[in-house]
Amino acid sequence: QAGSDLAAIRTLATPENDHYRISGTKIFITWGDNPFSENVIHLVLARLPDAPEGVRGISLFLVPKLLLAEDGTIGEPNDLYPASVEKKLGIHASPTCVMNYGETTGAIGYLIGEPNNGLACMFTMMNRARLEVGTQGLAMSERAYQLARAWAFDRVQGRGPGSREAVAIVHHPDVKRMLMIMKSQIEAMRPAAYVTAGLIDLSHHLEAGGDREVAERRTELLTPIVKAWMTEVAQEITSLGVQIHGGMGFIEETGAAQYMRDARILPIYEGTSGIQANDLVGRKILADEGTEIRTLLEEIGTLASALAEDERTTAIASALTVGVGQLDAAVTWLVENAKRDPALPGSAAFNLLMLAGTVIGGWQLARAAEAIINDSVLLSDDCAFCDAKFATAAFYAEHIMPRAAAYAKAATAGPEVLQSLAIDSL
Repeated sequence: QAGSDLAAIRTLATPENDHYRISGTKIFITWGDNPFSENVIHLVLARLPDAPEGVRGISLFLVPKLLLAEDGTIGEPNDLYPASVEKKLGIHASPTCVMNYGETTGAIGYLIGEPNNGLACMFTMMNRARLEVGTQGLAMSERAYQLARAWAFDRVQGRGPGSREAVAIVHHPDVKRMLMIMKSQIEAMRPAAYVTAGLIDLSHHLEAGGDREVAERRTELLTPIVKAWMTEVAQEITSLGVQIHGGMGFIEETGAAQYMRDARILPIYEGTSGIQANDLVGRKILADEGTEIRTLLEEIGTLASALAEDERTTAIASALTVGVGQLDAAVTWLVENAKRDPALPGSAAFNLLMLAGTVIGGWQLARAAEAIINDSVLLSDDCAFCDAKFATAAFYAEHIMPRAAAYAKAATAGPEVLQSLAIDSL
């Protein structure tokens, strides 16, 4: 019943010798049970009998499907079972279970970490899990693009510009526009995911101290952006994949619709886009008064200034500079105004996150252009890959970066218009 409101969890853990008896129900448990694994291990959030109210009273428990005998071999079944498999929109190859714990004797579970500190334990894996969900958005977008591109090269229909003969639809400007929207955003998303993954590694493996703390701060900042922005963009890209197929996109045999359905869950699980946006605004930007995000914007601005010196990248640099300014202004507005209305951070959060994602995407494509400029070997060859990178980055600058202005205006509009319509009138 709790959903994302973990403070409402009612699952109970009763102490017994060296373990606990767990009772309660969980829903939306991906691969909650299956016949392919020797055992299934559940991580369950539950309350101790004397736990304080709210999220501070939640503990984390390891609850196996099958208990272990004293010699470590698989033993008796634990008191848990999947009550049903939820019928979902898409992801049909992934069973999502309703799990019941402790309906007879109580499921045996083992405490992980300290009592009443379960959320802190759980969040040790959340940055990685949220990056993985964002990467799913990238993966589904890439596959939708591959399918749409192949279709566009194969499907012959209509005359092309300046042609008297029927041509493959890839020659039609509007189809190429859609493919470029897909391609440019995918090429922005991929390095954003790689950078965040690298930062997670650094935050775990660097020696304690300055560099590790830098990696940790940047990881914390980028994770909600990568998770929410990439999964929201996946909605657009997989939908465009259907659109490029035309009527055949709604025919199951082409496969285009599957990616659109499967991608729809991504902005929901492991924290909805709204939760990621509130995390970005509240725990990241307002918590340090915008210090870390401004540090990042300074780095992006330095890159844009360098690219402005090369005629091949002036348009890329110009769009990136404008986007940095819009994001910086929105952050400043948020920090200066957040306390005047309790609804203000939440009303600004989603648009500010999408603004940040759009600018970070432009930053990553600009980094790719910079890498090519600085590679004398690549530039000495007739490099079609290099030309494509420049063209893709320029398209993003001209067609995608202008969205930053709209996100910035919406983010800084304030909560008054949002709140002006009475709830009963919705």
